[in-house]
Amino acid sequence: MAQRPGAAFRGGPRGGFEPPQPGSGRALRRALGYLRAYKRDALGAFVALLLVSAANLASPQLIRLAIDVGIAEDRPNAVALAVVGLVAVATLRGLFTFLQGFLAERASQGVAYDLRNALFAQVERLGFAYYDRVQTGQLVTRLTNDVEQVRAFAGTGVVQIAAAAVMLVGTVGLLLELNWRLALVSLATVPVIFLILFRFVRRIGPLFGQAQQALGRLNTVLQEDLAGVRTIRAFGREAFEIWRYRAANDEVLDRNLEAVRVFSRNFPLVFFFANLGTLAVIWYGGLETIGGRLSIGELVAFNAYLGFLLFPILTIGFQAAGLSRAGASALRVFEVLDEPLEVKDAPDAHPLPPIAGRVAFEDVRFRYPGSEHETLSGVGFRVEPGQTVAILGTTGAGKSTLVNLIPRFYDVSGGRVTIDGHDVRDVTLASLRGQIGIVLQDALLFSGTVRDNIAYGRPDATQAEVEAAARAAQADDFVRALPQGYDTVVGERGIGLSGGQRQRIAIARALLVDRCLLILDDSTSAVDAATEAAIQAALDALMRDARRTAFVIAQRISTVRDADLILVLDGGRIAAQGTHEELLRDSPLYRDILGSQLRPEAASRQDGEAARHDGKAASRDEALAGSERS
Repeated sequence: MAQRPGAAFRGGPRGGFEPPQPGSGRALRRALGYLRAYKRDALGAFVALLLVSAANLASPQLIRLAIDVGIAEDRPNAVALAVVGLVAVATLRGLFTFLQGFLAERASQGVAYDLRNALFAQVERLGFAYYDRVQTGQLVTRLTNDVEQVRAFAGTGVVQIAAAAVMLVGTVGLLLELNWRLALVSLATVPVIFLILFRFVRRIGPLFGQAQQALGRLNTVLQEDLAGVRTIRAFGREAFEIWRYRAANDEVLDRNLEAVRVFSRNFPLVFFFANLGTLAVIWYGGLETIGGRLSIGELVAFNAYLGFLLFPILTIGFQAAGLSRAGASALRVFEVLDEPLEVKDAPDAHPLPPIAGRVAFEDVRFRYPGSEHETLSGVGFRVEPGQTVAILGTTGAGKSTLVNLIPRFYDVSGGRVTIDGHDVRDVTLASLRGQIGIVLQDALLFSGTVRDNIAYGRPDATQAEVEAAARAAQADDFVRALPQGYDTVVGERGIGLSGGQRQRIAIARALLVDRCLLILDDSTSAVDAATEAAIQAALDALMRDARRTAFVIAQRISTVRDADLILVLDGGRIAAQGTHEELLRDSPLYRDILGSQLRPEAASRQDGEAARHDGKAASRDEALAGSERS
């Protein structure tokens, strides 16, 4: 048999069943705890469902009255009374069914609302190390599909299980009261039905968890392809990506079909044994009626109650499957909510006072979680206020990691990073990051207007301040040329703008906040030579301000030759440091980087002119901007 495309792609066990996920029941109880905020709605739904159950239990008694009194004794008034009673019961049942559905849905939507808010707030707090190891698609699935599974069970499952239990007890009581011998005969199959349902729940629970994991992997492929559609087209990999999505989709299909097979193997048996109970009622009940020990009306009512007995059993069975699904989803939700924060405010953290910009690394060591090797080892240097620091190094030397430690995107594994003598771990994150301006390699813009993107760090900035920042970043001219100028709406991630345009808006965003400490992570890599020169001139004037300290990661000579201090990283250590002239004289590695990695201005200018000539600068620069993760 040929192997399906997804077989090579998928991992994990095939066939058989995994043991139930430990902790899913506890996680579901925690999720249902969110119902406490909506206890009036939940209690109202429960009471309404009890009244529906009471109405259902009353119906067979009215039918018995019509048969045994109205028809058997030829009393039309009894028939009319039974009919009026059935109409009243149907009306009340409809009213309370609507009320139960409305209140349960309102309570469940409240639970989903609170869970989504709690999850998103946690996602905003989690450290970068968490995102380094977790797929985005899995997070999206937990915020959407998993929350929806918990919501569905919290809205209807809990109430229906409770009402089914009440209905089951009430029905059994009425059956015993009508004819205890017939009740024992008809109830003989109930233990077998419960045994089947128990086996069903044990088997279906792990499958739901596997299905949610598979859906998360499918969403990851979808998210990656939507974000990388240009790269996919550029390399002609559409067919491969279609196969990759189909492989993940095959896994989702397999997991759900396995769950369907478990349903199909068990519920026909449930109905079979339920029908055996009906057969026993007809056989033994018929004999009881012929012998005069049971009236025809009682036999009809008894058979109706037997049907009511099957309904709560099936409800418990179906909701038990829903309980397993919701438990698996709740476990995945609380895995995120319970994820420890690697980077958070210390209990005794204090606000960082206004800084001068003195930065020191003291024997700093850093290892990414799960890595066996240190990315930075024994890094130490000191930067004075107003200085510009250029960071160079071989690929993977730790350049971006080094600057990421300053705003505490990660915490050091050893040593310490200080700003004005304050260990960054001893101050609050808000006060620390509130005094640092950052332009990252990936110039990410948000859906919204150009003005909103520039003013992202200072939403209260005036239009004049926004325009001044844009002019300093050499963005004002092209922004004004857009259809609505600063009110032009850009697409998701800045779609519709070139890489250089997005980069200049990102620089304007950092300049507008006017922080004493600037971090520029290869911030001019996505612009042509002429634009880079204009941006660099504006940045030079800003960085020469005695109030501002700047860290610059760059790949061009023009970006680093005038820096006050150049750090040359190699293998996670500082191989050399000093000025451009000093390093040219004393550092072979620096000279090698100048010759092999950094681009001379003349070459940059030629490349820029060529890019403008053929109109492809944006595509080339976007690829260059994301080429290095140090």
